[in-house]
Amino acid sequence: MSSVLVVGHDPAALSGADAEAVLASLDKELVRFGERGIEAAVALVSCAPGAEATLVTALAEHPWDVVVVGGGIRKTEQLLTLFERIVNLIRRHAPQAAVAFNSGVDDSVAAAERWL
Repeated sequence: MSSVLVVGHDPAALSGADAEAVLASLDKELVRFGERGIEAAVALVSCAPGAEATLVTALAEHPWDVVVVGGGIRKTEQLLTLFERIVNLIRRHAPQAAVAFNSGVDDSVAAAERWL
């Protein structure tokens, strides 16, 4: 069974974000992964202290085939440093994983499938 970790910015850490809607969309994507026979999990990170530890723990939980980095992290200039840290942590702690990028929460499955 293929496995995918989706890394997204914690919507609770974003002012003006509808955290409930984002989390509901993530849950829908997890269902879609399951329907395709893909094991998937989500790691939500922020710029707060301890965020790196959260991601490292998630990366170590499983030998992921693909790690999808969310568009909210990748496309937001203020999060460039976080994006760089995430990519380097993936390289260090999940070197076997392909790295994929989604445009938004709703296309995480498509992003992962490009590399499965």
